[in-house]
Amino acid sequence: MTSTYQAPFISAVPIDQIRYSEQGLVPAIVQDYLDGTVLMMAWMNRESLQKTLETGDTWFWSRSRQEFWHKGETSGHLQKVQAIRYDCDSDALLVTVEQIGDVACHTGERSCFHQVDGQKVAPPADTLSQVFAVICDRKAHPDPSSYTCKLLEGGDNKILKKIGEETAEVVMAFKDDEADAIAGEVADLLYHTLVALAHHDVDIKAVYRKLQERRR
Repeated sequence: MTSTYQAPFISAVPIDQIRYSEQGLVPAIVQDYLDGTVLMMAWMNRESLQKTLETGDTWFWSRSRQEFWHKGETSGHLQKVQAIRYDCDSDALLVTVEQIGDVACHTGERSCFHQVDGQKVAPPADTLSQVFAVICDRKAHPDPSSYTCKLLEGGDNKILKKIGEETAEVVMAFKDDEADAIAGEVADLLYHTLVALAHHDVDIKAVYRKLQERRR
């Protein structure tokens, strides 16, 4: 899938002003541009950064092989660069990408950062994505005591009724102009909307893509 989002912060990287190490390298943290998941860390040098800017794909420098490598060239899991930022000391890069195939790690995991205390866990993302992941898990592994499962079991009739109710409560909260109530009611509306997305098998990242397209 090719992103329609135009990346405005690629050409703005001052290659000659980046502070490379004595080995001529700079660490590059790669992050999903939609939900903020940290996908991997690799090394760039001046030339691989230049290749990245010219092609719009990520290119890195392999310290072990002493050669350039084009991320996803063999696996097909390319990274389409959306933006490149550098930190306050200009000695580290943050590269936000559209991860083709949603797999960045050579092990087949979405992110290289998938281990905690020896256990395999999903990498953290933004709050909505994390809540959506829990809802999808409830759908895949029903629990009779789960409110989410009861909503999913009730289908559109139950879910859409709740969305209607929560929408009305959001309106009333805004009319009352109470910040905490507004936040709480909007959270309820977002949650029930996420349940509806899961019920209809629509990934939250599809919503994010629409927002990014409209952001232009």
